[in-house]
Amino acid sequence: MLDMAPQPVPAPTVARQIGAAVHRRSPLSAEGMMERMFSRLFHGLVYPQIWEDPVVDMRALAIAPGQRLACIASGGCNMMSYLTAGPGSLLAVDLSPAHVALGRLKLAAARHLPDHEAFFDLFGRADRAANIRAYDRYLAPRLDPATRAWWEARTPFGRRIGLFARGFYRHGALGRFIGAAHLVARLGGTDLGGLLACRTVDEQRTWFNGHIDPLFATPLVQSLARHPAALFGLGIPPAQYELLACDGDGDVLPVLRERLRRLFCDHPLRENYFAWQAVARRYPEPGEGALPPYLEPAAFDALRAHAARAEVVNQPLTKALAGEASGTIHGFSLLDAQDWMTRAQLADLWREITRTAAAGATVIFRTGGAADILPQQLPPELLSAWQSDRAFARACHEADRSAIYGGFHIYRRRSA
Repeated sequence: MLDMAPQPVPAPTVARQIGAAVHRRSPLSAEGMMERMFSRLFHGLVYPQIWEDPVVDMRALAIAPGQRLACIASGGCNMMSYLTAGPGSLLAVDLSPAHVALGRLKLAAARHLPDHEAFFDLFGRADRAANIRAYDRYLAPRLDPATRAWWEARTPFGRRIGLFARGFYRHGALGRFIGAAHLVARLGGTDLGGLLACRTVDEQRTWFNGHIDPLFATPLVQSLARHPAALFGLGIPPAQYELLACDGDGDVLPVLRERLRRLFCDHPLRENYFAWQAVARRYPEPGEGALPPYLEPAAFDALRAHAARAEVVNQPLTKALAGEASGTIHGFSLLDAQDWMTRAQLADLWREITRTAAAGATVIFRTGGAADILPQQLPPELLSAWQSDRAFARACHEADRSAIYGGFHIYRRRSA
């Protein structure tokens, strides 16, 4: 039996959806051309893994049994981690067909692979020939036609599912960006893998000051960092690049330096799989270091039990929420999607969030810049239905191990 039977979204529709999210300027302007370059990335795989800390998300959302959640899918890691908490149901959306296919593959794998070892081989190690045999035996017959077609599409290196035999996390726009960062560091005389030898946070800080901080003074790094297109691989569109630069008084370089310092120095390396991914280009082995909740061996039974409660759709969140009943969703995880939106798009989204929000519902999101964008961007009549939990949000931001965002924000539905 198939896990789901959605119809594939036609390519012109996908292009329109992504364009509506990213394009703000004329295609004849330099900024408009960069926006269109960026949007093309989302026709393929951008995020092989997500870079928002699910432990922080789950703490802020306080997921309870029976609750319905809605989230941006992205690479699917946080969606899968939320499922370990046992929500009643989960709606995940994404504009990228690649991210939708990845999310559906993860859900099918949680339900149909024989055990945690096979699941971890596929999504933890992601570099073994046995993964392809497991896909053919356990997953391919149970995928919907659109998802199966995506993973079995031919590439110059064979079927696309072959990425899981060649180091999945080295691919996609983010994987290639991290690879390029390693190359730039080597050109500057630094092997980023050297961080793995550090055993304490103090050693991590000393290593950062001696090996990474000097790279920011090199002409190559300064030139690359100050060009918006150089950060496309991080999933940062031109509009969000401007928010980052604002935090540095117009210069993005000190902002990037500070966020890298937080990533590598604020948490012990064994507790921060985001830093581990950045320097080792893989997840730790079980027992070697922290993992995303959905990859932890102890969480696998819960994940398997709840995976059928989620659906992943290729739609904008606003459109997907329009099909939901009023007052039925208890938690919304928006990632940084609002940084991309115009005022009109934000207002449309929050009308649907407010309509579908259950009593006491929670919305969480991140911003590229430190400032909360809603007070300046959202109509007062919409914002008045919500209360910002600033103190808790600051604590969550400080605890977020990924460290790449300027702010974490929490809003709760006021009583009617």
